[in-house]
Amino acid sequence: MPWSRRLARPAKGAAGILLFLAAWQISVPLVGLEPYFYPAPIDVWFAFVDLMRKGILPVYTIDSLSRYSAGVGIGIAAGVFFGVLIGLNAFASRLLSPTINFLFAIVEVAWIPIFVIWWGYGYKTILIALTYVVFFPVLYNTLIGVRTVPQPLINAVRALGGTRIQVLTHVILPAALPGIITGLRVGAGFAFRGLIFAEIVAAKTGLGYLIFEGAQSHQTARTIVGMISVGVIWLLIDQFYLKPIERATIERWGLVTDAEQRA
Repeated sequence: MPWSRRLARPAKGAAGILLFLAAWQISVPLVGLEPYFYPAPIDVWFAFVDLMRKGILPVYTIDSLSRYSAGVGIGIAAGVFFGVLIGLNAFASRLLSPTINFLFAIVEVAWIPIFVIWWGYGYKTILIALTYVVFFPVLYNTLIGVRTVPQPLINAVRALGGTRIQVLTHVILPAALPGIITGLRVGAGFAFRGLIFAEIVAAKTGLGYLIFEGAQSHQTARTIVGMISVGVIWLLIDQFYLKPIERATIERWGLVTDAEQRA
């Protein structure tokens, strides 16, 4: 792809952001509200500089990312394990499916007050909440992937003398990988939203707490800095973590369409 075309898309995106900021700045005197209600972009910039100078924003960002990484990692591992187990074992499916389906219907927002009672405010509660959020989409997508593996492939490996472990590692998991990656993307997105909510409720640091604390102390510019940081971090995670995983796995093997790649 020519460099001109590669640069055209981010240039258009940057132009859109600049237009948005210009419209925002122009609207401030027209609206005529106090900065507490409607801060200008320059107010948000000054709040950003102040948070960086005091070291608050870097520390809160690192805290949020460490919680997010740990929760997503544990949720993916648990979701893949139980997805494969239920997908391959009829007894495990009959034993676990009713409970999992029941728990799936209870969103993490309903659990967080209970988690706070059990584990208090802080890291444990947020970690468990994020693991809970990631677990279900990864499990169900892994389950679909495992159950849709063509049986002739499994029979062929078994006919060649393949063991159960070889069938699992050479046939089932690779064939289920698109489903697992889909679950990872969905779970990672849900977890990021869950992280912000959990930090609002159960943390004294982090970007979610920054958003909440800014609103509580009438420092709306700080709240907007937190919101913008959340959006930027998610874009970076998607661009430099999720999409490279897709390129290294399912896109490499031609398991997505051109339309999906352009999206």
